[in-house]
Amino acid sequence: MGSRGRVLLASIVLLAGCTTDRSTTPEATGCGSRVETGALPDWADAGFSGDASAPHVLGAKGDIVAVLFGHPLAQVRPDGSSNKILWVARTPTDALSTPLAITATLDGTDTRVIREVAGGPGPSIIDLPRAGCWRLELRWAGHTDTMTLVYAEQLP
Repeated sequence: MGSRGRVLLASIVLLAGCTTDRSTTPEATGCGSRVETGALPDWADAGFSGDASAPHVLGAKGDIVAVLFGHPLAQVRPDGSSNKILWVARTPTDALSTPLAITATLDGTDTRVIREVAGGPGPSIIDLPRAGCWRLELRWAGHTDTMTLVYAEQLP
């Protein structure tokens, strides 16, 4: 095969790799930190039994994890359940030292809301006013991290 044939073959291979349908994944839209469904990180599994598997999102720096007991997150939950999130910090902090401050910004808008978890990372209900892609800035006891969470309009 000549060099022109190799270039054509390489182009076909590259294009085939780009045609995978990713339209249903958060990465396809550029929104949403990856929701893992396997085991929690070792440092975040205290209090869990068995294999400690739960839907969770790791912060961009890896300093905090959001365990999603209300997965998938939604603006409207007809069954009356909540968007319950357990926040677990990698580095233990004095639980009463400072709250976990969450600044959530709806992607593509100037809509910004503040939520606070008293006592620092721990159990919370984090409801946000609109469905969409929310970028979260997290601050607690001298630490910071970020993540992006998707809130659906309504659960089926």
